[in-house]
Amino acid sequence: MAVSILDSRIFRNTFGTQAIRDVFSDEAYVRSLIEVESALGRAEAKTGVIPDEVGNAITKSLRDVRIDFERLAAETDVVGYPVLPLIRQLAEQADPESARYIHWGVRHSQLYSQAMSTDTRQATTQDIMDNAVMLQIRSGIRIVRQELLSLIGHLVNLARKHRDTPMAGRTHLQHALPVTFGYKCAVYLFPFLQHIDRLSNVEQNNLLVQFGGAAGTLASLGPNPQTGLRVRAALARELALLEPPITWHVARDTIAEILNLLALIGGSLGKIAIDFIIMSSNEFGEISEPFVPHRGASSTMPQKRNPISSEIILAASKLLREKASLGLDSMVADFERQSGQWAAVPEAFTTAVGALHQANFALEGLVVNPDVMKRNLLSSKGLIVGEAVMMGLATNMGRNSAHDLVYEACKTAIETDQALLDVLAANKAVTNKVTMEELEKLCDPLNYLGASQLQVDEVTKLADQYISR
Repeated sequence: MAVSILDSRIFRNTFGTQAIRDVFSDEAYVRSLIEVESALGRAEAKTGVIPDEVGNAITKSLRDVRIDFERLAAETDVVGYPVLPLIRQLAEQADPESARYIHWGVRHSQLYSQAMSTDTRQATTQDIMDNAVMLQIRSGIRIVRQELLSLIGHLVNLARKHRDTPMAGRTHLQHALPVTFGYKCAVYLFPFLQHIDRLSNVEQNNLLVQFGGAAGTLASLGPNPQTGLRVRAALARELALLEPPITWHVARDTIAEILNLLALIGGSLGKIAIDFIIMSSNEFGEISEPFVPHRGASSTMPQKRNPISSEIILAASKLLREKASLGLDSMVADFERQSGQWAAVPEAFTTAVGALHQANFALEGLVVNPDVMKRNLLSSKGLIVGEAVMMGLATNMGRNSAHDLVYEACKTAIETDQALLDVLAANKAVTNKVTMEELEKLCDPLNYLGASQLQVDEVTKLADQYISR
């Protein structure tokens, strides 16, 4: 029985994908731990810490090991971390010479002792775990990038297709000014271009190798202080991770930044989701999610087609903000050991990819209703262009006077259920300043779209560069 929607056989494909779960599965995590141990052996061999021939021998010995996960789980319950129990299984299956040097030559009888013999040169559990998760993060970023690029493509298509599709722009859920649906999609689009840049920044700066030993000083690698630094540099090369200038085991800003980036992506998705939920309501009817038989159906109301993907995305965006908070909390660690918060990483990546996957589904087949959008735009009988009329009259009577006049006209139009044009046309203070033809143009919402369409062109042109990379 699952205790998380991410592990649930019922909900796991709703809030995640198989591809991202494969990256953060127990099997993948253990493979990453083994990869780090193998790379460490090679790095030590290349820097002369262990015999030269042993490095590749360790890698070969660990290539086909079979892990008893039940045993690993039971022993992890005792130790509190999986590294030492894993090393024990690795050492048992490796050839005797290689086994001596796995994890700096820890012997079987020493595996549950935190006080290793003085001749044992050792990594610490956090080194191995941090590096393993870094490898998973790198794989997770690739999947996030793929989903983001798909999302960008769908938004570009919608923005271009509906560049000139007029609709009501709303502030505080009230009609504000005319916009186009393509403009809205371009506004949605731009943050995701920035998220791609942020992902690249993370890849270039945050994927750091971790290697410091018990307190980060690398003292266990011998009297020459350069030895530990050389091993760390070699380990970074073996794992294709970045080499930091100092141990970062209690400086968790890099992890917090990654989690906050996923939360930013979730926030951008949540913005789309909340708009779509409202726009797909019966009263608006401007868009609807792709129709799939029985999707969004109600057990009691057969007419319902609920915006399921948008609702899932909205929920995921809230969960991602929670994970970002955990990342920030993990930065506050006592002295020379950080206590964890690694649970936030797989959950955040899985939730983010799941939300992106739902967004791609919704956007790829989104049903857009231009006629309904135009009907809603015109439903306020011209009130939505109050600003346009005010600015048009301001050139003849001054802005303050024009504001007061149009304000009173809008008030009258609302209270008497008249069109704004009719109220203005009956006012000699207006008709003495502008012709009826000019007034009709001012009251036409399609004449007050500003630079919305030009901005669509700019953003979609920029997006093309990201897609073609």
